[in-house]
Amino acid sequence: MQYLIGVAAAVFLTAATPAMAYIGPGMGAGAVAVVFGVIGSIFLAIFAVLYYPIKRTLKNRRAPQDTSNSQTPDK
Repeated sequence: MQYLIGVAAAVFLTAATPAMAYIGPGMGAGAVAVVFGVIGSIFLAIFAVLYYPIKRTLKNRRAPQDTSNSQTPDK
């Protein structure tokens, strides 16, 4: 059965003809821009999810831990 599938795949791959389709420079540049936009949006989404926890951790790490009460009540 696998032999038959392999033979059929080989026949279909060798019988393929070119599409004779033309992609102009505008369409090619648009396709490249779409690919870069999708990849960029994925990286920005990952950055947006990770940015605030990292920022909060760094801010808490730098802030001095002041546990004393600096305000005295007026009597």
